[in-house]
Amino acid sequence: MPDPILYESHSHTPLCKHAIGQPDEYAEVAQRRGLKGLIVTCHNPMPGGFSARVRMAEDQFDEYVDLVATATEQFAGRVDVRLGLEADYFEGMEAYLEKQLNSAEFHFVLGSVHPQIPEFRARYWQDDLVEVQRIYFRQLAQAAETGLFDSISHPDLIKNFTSEAWRPERIMDDICRMLDRIADCGVAMELNTSGVMKTIPEMNPMPEMLREMAAREIPVTLGSDAHLPERVADGFETALELLRDCGFRHVSVFLDRRRQEVPIDVALGSLVIGQV
Repeated sequence: MPDPILYESHSHTPLCKHAIGQPDEYAEVAQRRGLKGLIVTCHNPMPGGFSARVRMAEDQFDEYVDLVATATEQFAGRVDVRLGLEADYFEGMEAYLEKQLNSAEFHFVLGSVHPQIPEFRARYWQDDLVEVQRIYFRQLAQAAETGLFDSISHPDLIKNFTSEAWRPERIMDDICRMLDRIADCGVAMELNTSGVMKTIPEMNPMPEMLREMAAREIPVTLGSDAHLPERVADGFETALELLRDCGFRHVSVFLDRRRQEVPIDVALGSLVIGQV
């Protein structure tokens, strides 16, 4: 059997109030699926009750760090469990995020813009849903330009909340401008396999966007956005083949906030298919 080499780089804990299963349960699935490691990236705390129903509270942050550390120790020598974070980008909260990200030894930080949360709706939503889409993509570029994040997560998530107005060809110029800005920053972007379960059932981002990312040599990270243990590495084989078809030859993994490249063919050969 090939040596494990790939990591699950997007997974959650019950602290976010909408995930099931402890990190050790996720790590068990990672081991069965032939992964080298698991990076836990639960939703970060935010101040003042910001989208509080879908993230850990500020006073649970230390509990989160300890929860991951326990799994790291438990699986030492079997699965490399690392501390990560999915951190929301929202204009005006950059200083808060910077302080938070310096408060623990994170190995990987995903930057997210969640257009479904009340705060985004209150500030940016309007009747013109195409303009909402444009705003969302500009927010992704701004997130990358902060330098706070290693990778930008599920980067066309907006399509699932404006599906009635989703015509990618109308906004490809906006998407390409966003990608140009992200490419200039050297920040990676995520291929998120959970998109197949959403309103528009395709991975995030869509193939057209992946091809534009490849053309700009934007590194790509891979995550299932697992909120259940059985979803760890779900769809990874399909995702790696999609990346290869779109022009990528490597997938990226971040450890100690530093990017490492894994050849896609090697990653595919390392996975244990069909194991849960």
